[in-house]
Amino acid sequence: MSKATFSVADYLLTRLVQLGVHKVFQVPGDYVSNFMEALDAFEGIDAVGEVYEMGAAYSADGYARHTGMGAVSLQYGVGTFSAVNAIAGSFVERNPVVVISASPSTESRAKARSQNILFHHSTGNFEADRNVLEQVTVACEIIADAHQAPRQIDNALIAALTHRQPVYLEAYKDVWGDECSRPQGELCPAPRPSAPLALKAAVDETLRRLAAAKHPLLLLGVEVGRYDLQDEVLRLVNDCGLSFTTTLDAKTVLDERHAQFIGTFAGPASLLSTSARVDEADCILAIGVIFTDDYLDLLGSRFEQIIQVNCELARTGAEYYPNLRLTDYVHGLMKALEQDPRFPLSGFAKLPAPRLLAAARSDVPLTYAQFFNTLVEFAEEQHLWEASTLILGESSSLYVASNITGMPRDSFISDAIWGSLGHETGCALGVALASGSRPVVVAGDGGFMMVCQSLAALARNQVNAVVFVMSNRVYAIEQAFVSLDAFEPEGEFAPFDTLPTLDYCALAEGFGAVGCRVETVGQLQSLLPTIFEERDKPVLVEVCIPEKDLAEQIWRLAQT
Repeated sequence: MSKATFSVADYLLTRLVQLGVHKVFQVPGDYVSNFMEALDAFEGIDAVGEVYEMGAAYSADGYARHTGMGAVSLQYGVGTFSAVNAIAGSFVERNPVVVISASPSTESRAKARSQNILFHHSTGNFEADRNVLEQVTVACEIIADAHQAPRQIDNALIAALTHRQPVYLEAYKDVWGDECSRPQGELCPAPRPSAPLALKAAVDETLRRLAAAKHPLLLLGVEVGRYDLQDEVLRLVNDCGLSFTTTLDAKTVLDERHAQFIGTFAGPASLLSTSARVDEADCILAIGVIFTDDYLDLLGSRFEQIIQVNCELARTGAEYYPNLRLTDYVHGLMKALEQDPRFPLSGFAKLPAPRLLAAARSDVPLTYAQFFNTLVEFAEEQHLWEASTLILGESSSLYVASNITGMPRDSFISDAIWGSLGHETGCALGVALASGSRPVVVAGDGGFMMVCQSLAALARNQVNAVVFVMSNRVYAIEQAFVSLDAFEPEGEFAPFDTLPTLDYCALAEGFGAVGCRVETVGQLQSLLPTIFEERDKPVLVEVCIPEKDLAEQIWRLAQT
């Protein structure tokens, strides 16, 4: 391919840059070599190497959370299959990631048919990757002809923009390098329009219910951020006078220092004051919310009082409105509010900022609560969240961290819907490269062990992440849901919930990071100022906590 040739790979890269993607995370492979060579030569977009496929996909997911779209390039079969878990999380949590791959060439496919050859990384079914990825994407395309590539690529990217979910683009090995026409115009979402009567009925009923309620409440979900509705929803908060909370996956979708914020609602794991306010509400407007089983109690007891509108459904109680788009609903609601004399309403009074615990002596051993209390105190003093992103994985820490308040907009990330162990460390590279902020990761030791090699990618890219590993040598949250008896003085953990003991400081050094270990409140207080100094490498901190330290939030959650 001459330098003057504009290839299929160039076409996709041009479209990605137009959509704000300037990094493609990758693990190399021979099939995808034509795409990787084009990527290396392309202006305006960089290849970022990871050391394993799921880590690359996690990084693309983290990148997309800040830029609106991410991309990952993987080898056929062994690469794409390894990344399916991460892409499934992006699918469930409405995070558009473009999965790029390549499969055996046109010539190789002919040989496979005529000579019965099984090519490397293939199951023998050349459709296998698409068949698997179809379960966790909104569009899957196999590009066999450069002339058809523009249409296939554009259709997939439009689907990603429209549905805010991943897509899969696979080309024959040779086709990525074939000459292709250049893109025409720019891409934009192509949603079906809302049914006008359904939209009007839903807005009218929403206003009627809000005006009639004594204690209305706004509950915000992750789709508010995914569909770029944050500014409009903030206007709704201000103009309507509603107090608001967010689901755990949507924590910091708005600035938590707002006077009408009542804390994050994480079901039974919520602050007791937040739960009390939710219990008091007699009308809950849930915008962009994806209800998970953390909210079974709320749905079971309050279904009729909930107005829920997201990208898949719209309802007021048990009355459903077909063909209604989330964005149209928010726009229509705002327009109607401006003309309705019943608003603004009087909201709840501002809650005082809670503390997890009273200040502890320096020699007090660390627990989940003491760790977060110390970290939050430091963060408030140093305004840490203004330039950092707190990233929590599916662990006990996630539910303890849900009780933190006062964080600025877009300063918190979790995998709270899909709940994949290890996401928190895996996505840190993408978060850093997309936002420029310092990733502050809190991982369970079980989740961290799954993705510890991501430290190497952070170190290679000189990312100053701080990764706290809550080291109790068990899958504590899993054990809590199996049996709480294990946390009694004489109780024992199930053998399958115990973990090996690792030398985290040595592991950090081996991956090119800095390793530290803390056991007491005083040690953590002394360490925090030093690890947040500017540096060009990640820091791994082993936070030693008792095996049977059961956070009160997990105890309440496991009791339900």
